[in-house]
Amino acid sequence: MRMGVLDIGSNTGHLLVVDAFRGGPPVPAHSYKEPLRLAEHLDADNAVTEEGISRLTKYVVDARAEAEDKGCTTILAFATSAVRDAINADDVIGRVNAASGLDLQVLAGEDEARLTFLAVRRWFGWSAGRLGVFDIGGGSLEIAAGPDETPDVAQSMALGAGRLTREWLDAGRTHSELRLHIRSTIADEAGAILRGGSFDRAVATSKTFRSLARICGAASSHEGQYVRRVLHKQDLSHLVEQLATLPSEDIAGMPGVSPDRAHQMRAGALVAEATMDLFGLTELEICPWALREGILLEHLDAL
Repeated sequence: MRMGVLDIGSNTGHLLVVDAFRGGPPVPAHSYKEPLRLAEHLDADNAVTEEGISRLTKYVVDARAEAEDKGCTTILAFATSAVRDAINADDVIGRVNAASGLDLQVLAGEDEARLTFLAVRRWFGWSAGRLGVFDIGGGSLEIAAGPDETPDVAQSMALGAGRLTREWLDAGRTHSELRLHIRSTIADEAGAILRGGSFDRAVATSKTFRSLARICGAASSHEGQYVRRVLHKQDLSHLVEQLATLPSEDIAGMPGVSPDRAHQMRAGALVAEATMDLFGLTELEICPWALREGILLEHLDAL
């Protein structure tokens, strides 16, 4: 069947149209993205502004039309950190659903981590053993671990690259202050994850990790999704030092970095480096599947 997954993130709205069937992987057929930057459309009370709601509503209406044009019979729509944390989340969801006719739902942070873990497990299979999965979004960092399809532990922390850029770097806080905040936040939660044992395979998903790996020499997306891509700790540490002094315009010129995300790469790199340090990882393997695929897989399992 042809299905659409509509992902409303803190940075981007992304509709992924796939041909899906039980017993096989979802095959991408079409993609429709727009940089909504919802995290930048929050007022002082952490409410999504009228401009932000208007932009979101227009995109969701257009995305539904796009999905139907491509023949989708089902559209699974969800929103993550920016909408989830907004004080007017219920109003935003109600207005978007009324205008679009979709059932856009807010996904809890732990569910985001759990479903991303499911996608990674299906990609690598049982031979991967105990998995550790890390995902840096615009608003939050998700970490999950376990030997099965459902993780033993799934956590969400307010350490997204966009959030940290807006609340720390753009607000005039220093690089050192942000680094300490990131590391202390992760360290407070690391014990629960490590209690189950070390990882047989440590995996990263998300645009931020993919961009960092690409800058550090991983294969480009044009080489296909089955090429093994790895982010090495040593390369990342050198990159963190480099990014600290580069303007966003220069960062945007790096391989794998889109102009709308360039300003977030400093914070994203600090989160990635802290994650690898605190969990004792020398490398992270990049998985092309993440939350959208996890949503699809769980839906197909339920049919």
